[in-house]
Amino acid sequence: MLDIQDISVSYGDHQVLQGASLKVGPGSIHGVLGMNGAGKTTFFEAIFGRVPRRSGACTLEGRPLNQADMAYLETESFFYPMLTGREHLRLCAVSNPDFDINGWNMLFHLPLDQLADTYSSGMKQKLALMGALATGRKVLILDEPFNGIDLESSEVLYQVLSHLRRQGQYILLSSHIMETLTNTCDAISHLLNGQFIRTYSREEYPEMQARIRGGVQDKIGDLLKGL
Repeated sequence: MLDIQDISVSYGDHQVLQGASLKVGPGSIHGVLGMNGAGKTTFFEAIFGRVPRRSGACTLEGRPLNQADMAYLETESFFYPMLTGREHLRLCAVSNPDFDINGWNMLFHLPLDQLADTYSSGMKQKLALMGALATGRKVLILDEPFNGIDLESSEVLYQVLSHLRRQGQYILLSSHIMETLTNTCDAISHLLNGQFIRTYSREEYPEMQARIRGGVQDKIGDLLKGL
């Protein structure tokens, strides 16, 4: 079990996360749903150790979680200059020499011998995803992994995530688009104002969608009438 308990993060006087907690089982994809600014990225960075926590603890299978357990796909990917895509993946796979770069690239069709800096945004997103997979880590944190990729690549990613689930990995995945999560996740937690207000099972997804859409409609309905 990946157990994330009572994560709180503040930037100065502004509290971004307030006691955020999740439990993720092995072979499970757990979605984090929230509007822009809800704290999804801060939550992931607090787990990964990128930002300091005011409180909270993370454990994996009964022991403290550390960075060597995790691969983190950020929303804004970074690549060292003057490296080809293949060289980037080799760096990512240093601790996982069995990673089959050419085999995985049969799914993503990247020009691996070109400089990564020359890639389009969608190609960079796919390279960053392959880099996360190349680490061979047990916990995958994927922040908006579908951003910028085309329809075919999105379908490939759905299949890849299902494959990783079957292999028993722990996967945390964020999106502000409900359909991305409902197509993928075993459970979805709704982050609002720095707290998880509810976790929905697959059977409860229709209720979740109706509740969130109803709330948005209530906010904008009168505004639209005046336009």
